[in-house]
Amino acid sequence: MEDWGELCEDITKWIRKYADDNGISALVVGISGGIDSAVTSTLCAKSGLETIAVNMPIHQDSSQYNLAKRHIEWLENGWSNVKSHLVDLTESYDSYVEGALNGLEITEISLANTKARLRMTTLYAIAGSRNGIVVGTGNKVEDFGVGFYTKYGDGGVDISPIADLLKSEVYALAKQMSVIEDIQNSTPNDGLWTDGRTDEDQIGATYEELEWAMNQANLAHSEDLSNRQKEVLDIYRRLNKSNSHKMKPIPIYQKIS
Repeated sequence: MEDWGELCEDITKWIRKYADDNGISALVVGISGGIDSAVTSTLCAKSGLETIAVNMPIHQDSSQYNLAKRHIEWLENGWSNVKSHLVDLTESYDSYVEGALNGLEITEISLANTKARLRMTTLYAIAGSRNGIVVGTGNKVEDFGVGFYTKYGDGGVDISPIADLLKSEVYALAKQMSVIEDIQNSTPNDGLWTDGRTDEDQIGATYEELEWAMNQANLAHSEDLSNRQKEVLDIYRRLNKSNSHKMKPIPIYQKIS
């Protein structure tokens, strides 16, 4: 059984060592109200480095906004090295969509990704002004399984402390560090949609099912699987293939010398 306390300390030391080795003064984390950003920002706070927690609502559901706000307050109460910023990007997003994108045929998914990229730009503006880095909040299932993130949005980061952790392991760390229970119990939601659709609604499978699929993806035969297991495996393989461009290095043409 994993020693979750030891894992928390190992990740915290890793963050601190990277920052010290590279002359970094601050860690900048976007706070969504979800479990991944809550765990990541807590690990950053435990490092002792200046940790800047940023709440960036864009037409945000009130429950998501309030969870992010409560988590940031919890961080500030627990660690003196934590600072917070509320950057309401709603007007900026609306202005960009109604101005620069006016008249263009922009899809719903592109608009959702635009929100993530606007947030990334904000985090880097803050990090660049504090001798800081942007800390990623993606977990292993999202970052290396199904590619469930926005390229150059929430995927645009400098370090990724929890990217080798399955979603279930992220929950275990949240419990270990006493993250607010309402966040631990909340339904995973990327907060990019006005209709409140969850991660499961978008993907078609739960994180528990996706973790199972990651372990089964290379099986050559699936005769013993249930219909649902076959469906989940197909979802995983389809997303892993279609989103592979996010998870691989950018292709570079190499001239013949």
